[in-house]
Amino acid sequence: MYSLNKTPGGFDLFLDGKKVISHSCRHPALFLGRGKEEIKMFRGNFDITDRISERIALRADSVSAERILLSHPDMTGRYVLELTENDGLLRIRGECEDESFNRLFLRFEAEEREHVTGGGEQFSALDLRGRIYPIWTREQGVGRNKLTEVTRLADALDGSGGDYHTTFFPQPTFVSSRMYFAHLENYSYCELDFREKDFHELSVWNTAISLVLASGDGYAAVLEKLTGLLGRQPELPEWAMKGMWLGVQGGTERAVSLLDRCREGGMDVSAVWIQDWEGKRITSFGKRLQWDWRWNKELYPGLDRVIAEDSGTAWMGYINPYLVDGGVLFAEAKEKGYFVKNSEGEDYLFDFGEYNCGVVDLTMPAAFDWYKGVIKTNLIGMWFKGWMADFGEYLPADAVCFGGSGMEMHNKWPMLWAKCNRLAVEESDMLGECVFFMRAGAAGSQRYSTLTWAGDQCVDWSADDGLPSVITSALTLGMSGYGLHTCDAGGYTTLFHLRRDKELLLRWLEFACFSPVIRTHEGNRPDSNVQVYSETDIIKQTARLTGIHDMLLPYLKECVKENTEKGVPVMRPLFFEAPDCDRAYERDNFSYMLGDGLLVAPVTVPNSVNRAVWLPDGEWKHLWSGKSFPGGECCVEAPLGKPPVFYKAEGKWCVLFDAIGEQYR
Repeated sequence: MYSLNKTPGGFDLFLDGKKVISHSCRHPALFLGRGKEEIKMFRGNFDITDRISERIALRADSVSAERILLSHPDMTGRYVLELTENDGLLRIRGECEDESFNRLFLRFEAEEREHVTGGGEQFSALDLRGRIYPIWTREQGVGRNKLTEVTRLADALDGSGGDYHTTFFPQPTFVSSRMYFAHLENYSYCELDFREKDFHELSVWNTAISLVLASGDGYAAVLEKLTGLLGRQPELPEWAMKGMWLGVQGGTERAVSLLDRCREGGMDVSAVWIQDWEGKRITSFGKRLQWDWRWNKELYPGLDRVIAEDSGTAWMGYINPYLVDGGVLFAEAKEKGYFVKNSEGEDYLFDFGEYNCGVVDLTMPAAFDWYKGVIKTNLIGMWFKGWMADFGEYLPADAVCFGGSGMEMHNKWPMLWAKCNRLAVEESDMLGECVFFMRAGAAGSQRYSTLTWAGDQCVDWSADDGLPSVITSALTLGMSGYGLHTCDAGGYTTLFHLRRDKELLLRWLEFACFSPVIRTHEGNRPDSNVQVYSETDIIKQTARLTGIHDMLLPYLKECVKENTEKGVPVMRPLFFEAPDCDRAYERDNFSYMLGDGLLVAPVTVPNSVNRAVWLPDGEWKHLWSGKSFPGGECCVEAPLGKPPVFYKAEGKWCVLFDAIGEQYR
């Protein structure tokens, strides 16, 4: 329920009794501005600047329950806000009659001890207070911390270093500890600014906006409304949550051989993911793929027969929305006029790392349907049970699309890419059996995508781009309405001095064990990294983790079902358990709730034998020892294979958790 109170010179907007926006002459909440941006892109990395030439505070002329009129002496006409409420959602639409303005700034009331999360998938912060977050989908970047040597080297190499805010899946949404969310329905470039103590500011490169607000009596209730707006993921098929997905490449013989080796060592492998089914190419970055989405029979001879005869394994492939110059599909798309254009009306080709590609125009109905047909024929037609639907971030701002400019379509592109894959699955009657997983995202991806993964982390322990960052990414994405998350166990990016060692791989697998899906990736330089099949002991320890994951299956299925029905994420921040405790919002916990019964504290520091853990109030049992712990700080042993995991002593699933602890103690 919202209420709008007229005040001297302004108004106060309340959401279930919480003052959310307060506007007056002395303390305005709504501003218009004029600005000129400059956006440069290189291989999915963006340099964005904005020069604001003017910013004016608006004055409230007329205030009623459903309509607010604002103006300023330096503008022509009015700025009009229309308020409507439906199904517990308050939608505020704004329109400016003066077209000379192109920036809007809106402030929300804030409290000093208020916590804010969301923002899409963020890797460097759980509580977003104190920083500004540009909402622009892009490469995550390497290192993602300008103070680290890895980031410095990546910036020097090709400007790919990244920063604390760079992400594949940004979203103009925040969730407040005051128990409400704010979501901007625009796909324009915008910024979420949480640097001030007494207000949050949303800035948009557009004056026509649609803002949705809703509150609840707890985080679960708030997310139920948010996901009701954005959409929810379907339940994962049982095979996807059972055992692990083995990521291998290099041809039919090698893939089958490694699968056999892992299974002979005791691993439960439910799926084999072969990203190079369409062929490979070698670049200075490492092993890349042949972006011409057709079965490469030279590299994978007899693959159709292997898939047909192996009914117990889900075989999975790879695709992205780009086509390499010189490929068969590229030639077909070019002939049909299906590529995004540049300002000269030519096909817009750009560098993806030592090879040029065209971007299929997903805003063009004919091109969309054609590419959907490629997925149906070339991937589903191969009887793949799923695939990585990669990329979606590279649309240049100066591109010309059938449905609008690149500037208008850039942030929307990942959602269109998700929709293309989803419709291909639905039209093939494979929904509920087929799983495609994506790294790029936008508001609405929740409705179409079946699973997301964290992208291309470094093979290291770094807080901003290594193992710890994946924990944060899962939690912020869950608070943004996307509750199914996985990752490249062991990391992906191997550059400079970085190499994946045995300890990092096993600790990452421990984390993945207590998530919806365990999935491995050989990385961009497989020969430089330790793999799950590299030695007998790794196979043995991984087999143990897949056994634990299998025992968790009934519990995971219930958690996934709750995400589908109510939008409550499978992996949840600790503040779900302790919303009034500041400690629960600290990112450095690197802990989370798996469902409402398990608390998981992955080991994120190398050479650790113990792990300090903070527990919310209550009685908790340590999974591996069976010992009871009260809420508060504790320290437990954390040998390889036994990350700190606790469960509620009086929880619904105690019998299952007791059994897991007894069997794997």
